[in-house]
Amino acid sequence: MSDIKLDVYLYFKGQCREAMEFYKSVFGGEITVQTYADVPGMDKDASKKDWLMHARLEGGDIKLMASDTDKASAAAAKVDLSLGGTVKDETQMREIFKALGEGGKVHSELKKEFWGDTFGSLTDKYGVNWMMNIASDDSA
Repeated sequence: MSDIKLDVYLYFKGQCREAMEFYKSVFGGEITVQTYADVPGMDKDASKKDWLMHARLEGGDIKLMASDTDKASAAAAKVDLSLGGTVKDETQMREIFKALGEGGKVHSELKKEFWGDTFGSLTDKYGVNWMMNIASDDSA
């Protein structure tokens, strides 16, 4: 097994702090933030001084990093974040799916699929797409 890992970095347009607080309520952990106003030598646009230059959520079930940028609406690619677990984690996984779906749009409710796992997908209230797969005992 290699030591390669994938970290998720999300971009928002002025909603980073709110979004990261939401993800903390879903996954737990602690948030650290740095605003644009905190950065020495940065151009201080007064309307964006409270925007987050960098935010990190870790210590719960996942690690997320994010920031605010004017470029957030010009996404070059569609990205879905995929959460996986096993049947022993099913209760927790269902709670996470429900929490992520609050204020968003569920595209596919969590249900047993033809491949034997429980799967669902949604877009949260910040426009982030999520997929969840709960592996059955047979595929775990």
